[in-house]
This record gives sequence, C-alpha cells and structure tokens, in this order.
Amino acid sequence: MFKETGVQNAYFPLFIPKSFFSREAEHVAGFAKECAVVTHHRLMNDPDGKGVVVDPEARLEEELIVRPTSETIIWSVYKNWIKSWRDLPILCNQWCNVVRWEMRTRPFLRTAEFLWQEGHTAHATAEEAQAKAEEMVGVYAKFARETMALPVIVGHKSPNERFAGALDTLTIEAMMQDGKALQAGTSHFLGQNFAKSFDVQFAGKDGSLEYVWATSWGVSTRLMGALIMAHSDDNGLVLPPALAPIQVVMVPIYRTDEEREAVLAEFEKIKSELSSKGISVKIDARDTLRPGFKFAEWEVKGVPVRLAMGARDLASGTVEVARRDTLGKETLSIEGIADHVEGLLKDIQKNIYEKALAFRTANIRKCDDWNEFQTEIQKGGFLLCHWDGTPETEQAIKDATKATIRCIPVDSVVCEEEGKDIFSGKPSHRRVVFAIAY
Repeated sequence: MFKETGVQNAYFPLFIPKSFFSREAEHVAGFAKECAVVTHHRLMNDPDGKGVVVDPEARLEEELIVRPTSETIIWSVYKNWIKSWRDLPILCNQWCNVVRWEMRTRPFLRTAEFLWQEGHTAHATAEEAQAKAEEMVGVYAKFARETMALPVIVGHKSPNERFAGALDTLTIEAMMQDGKALQAGTSHFLGQNFAKSFDVQFAGKDGSLEYVWATSWGVSTRLMGALIMAHSDDNGLVLPPALAPIQVVMVPIYRTDEEREAVLAEFEKIKSELSSKGISVKIDARDTLRPGFKFAEWEVKGVPVRLAMGARDLASGTVEVARRDTLGKETLSIEGIADHVEGLLKDIQKNIYEKALAFRTANIRKCDDWNEFQTEIQKGGFLLCHWDGTPETEQAIKDATKATIRCIPVDSVVCEEEGKDIFSGKPSHRRVVFAIAY
C-alpha cells in the first residue's frame, strides 16, 4: 500500500550522533528522557577478576543515540540529496527497530525496543506535504479497517499530544474491549522545522532558495497489541481472515493408519482447491496429539476456520466446519466446500469488524457536565465533549482524571457544533474525543 503511493524502501543508521539531536530543540525535548546513549566502544576484563567492565580509555569522542526515531539522521542525509526542485519529492520508508527507554513496559504496547515502519518525505510546498500526511493516515485507516477489522477514528492530535517537532499530527484511534483508547498510528506534518535545523534548501524553478517541507509517519508492533485487545476472547486470539497467516486448519480424526491415509488424501484435495483461491491452509497431520488438543491449540491461535473429518464423515461425504469468531460449528457436504469456505472467510472478516464497530458505537457518548465527566470517564469508552482549544484546559482535565484528548475527529463521528468547554465553560466550536488511553 505504501508503494502504491510512490514510497520507496530505504534504510538508515541505528546509531545517531548526539549532536544531531541538539539541532531541533522541540524534537530533542520530546525524546530526551527516552534516549538510550552509547558512551564507550569497548569492554575489558575486570582487573579484580569480576567479569568484564567498560574500558575507561574507550570513551567515544561523541556519544551516540540509539535511534528513538530517525528524523535527525535522515534529514542530515537529505541535505546531500536535495539541491533543486527537480530532486523533490523524496518519499522514503524504512522498516526497523527503535529504542525508547520506557519506565514501565507492556508487551506490544510500550517496550524499550520495538519494531516499526517510519516514513519520511520531503516536498517543495506546504500543501504537498500536508496532503501526503493526510494520504498516509488514510492508508493506515484503510489497513486498520479492511485488513485488521479494526474500526478507527481519524483525527488531528491536540497540541499537547502532537509528535515532538510537528506542526500537525494526524492519528487513527481505536477502542479496546476494556474501553480504553489506543493510538494505532500517526502521520505528521513537520513543516520546515527539520529542514531549517539541518539547512536543507532547494533551488526553486525561479532560482530562489527555499526550505523543504516534511512529513513523517509510522505504525509499530503496537498494532499487534491492538489486534489482540480488540478482537480476542477468553479462548484466545481471534484473527481476521485478511490478516491470519493460516486461514484454514484441517484436523483429521482416525483410529487406524488406513483411516488416517484416507482422510488426509481427501484433505489434500480440499487444500488444493482452497489454495487455488489464494487461501492459506494447514493440515495438522501430527499423530502424537489427540484431535481435541489440536482443536484447542488452533482456537487459542485464532485460526478463522477449522475443518475436521473422520472415517464416518468421509463415508458420508461430509466435513465439520467450525468458525473461530462465533465458535459455531456445522456439518456440510464435501462437494462445494471450497466455495463455502471462501464465502465464510469473507463473512467472518465482516462479522469481526461489525462486532468491534458495534462495541465502539455503544461506548461513545456525549457529555456536557464536568461532574458527570469525572464519573463517566472511569467507566471507559469515548466521551465526546466540548473543548475550548487551550492546552491549559486539556492539561487540567488530564491532571484531574488521566483522560486525554485522543483526537479532534475528521471522520466517524460528527463533532462540529457550538457549545461550552466541559471544564472551563468557555465557548467551543466542536466536540473532541476524550478517553483514558494505553
């Protein structure tokens, strides 16, 4: 999807000179407390025989930052790449790991090291850069909704919640089953901040020198946390078929080697039909585990469809079909089973999305009273409230309730209306989404 927008993959260094971070004050302020710093380049044997220690004579002339994000290193490179308007736009993305020294870690959501993709683009005009930032958040929203079956709200971040150094941050916000919000992806209009910090200018068509306009955008392994928390149940994972690495698992049931071979032969025929339709299939032919154990294992792993067949099924020309999303089962004719499964996968994908959407809809409500807000926000869900647009009010609400403005919506919910701020009572022109977030 990235490549369809003209983006190319690239790769930039993991270690970034400390001096690079000092060039963009707001950016470094946003990440200073999260940076891991390399100070020495060598270890040595402890003179006291207690293992190894840092060699005091191996201190680096300039300390290196393990990348928390790559704007600084990338813009130092872009300075060499960009000379003229003919060199623009540059549309790069890299898949990599980053390190942010989290004080409290949570698997998938907040970890010291995590995997992500980060896109970085350079443009000749502000309008082109802003359009790119909006295009990429649209890519994220489409992927979340159509592939992850995750209903998200697209909106702008408030100034307090923007990415460090950005003029505007667009976000996709999702609701988890406990009612908390999860920021699932962001896209930033960086203006000319980084271009000015790294002196990245280009000669325009009229020969004048101008600073480049920039965007950056990213999603991370946090999406895995979103997938788990949005869809799973007490029996384990529930994976949308569009994302599941195994869409159909087949479990043979047999008592003798002869029955085993006969059932497996039929499964191979069905697998061939399903594979020709682009459906990923696994036949669980392990003969050291009982069928019931296999059923439970694949249920925990969230495989969307399970087929089970024994000698009696084979004799009657039927197969048991189980769907993971509803845990429903039915016995169907083997004839035409591939077409049925193809349709079933589409139905499961739709059902998982609609279930998550119905949950979100049931847990979004308007609130216009501060006392009510303090009670309702603790129940979870999204509260649509008026905000006077000031960071002071936003911070006061956060201090009092831990709730933050998740976004100023641009789709999914209608928020443009006159009113009074939930906290300050000052005039407001729109409602925003408040929630307690991961």
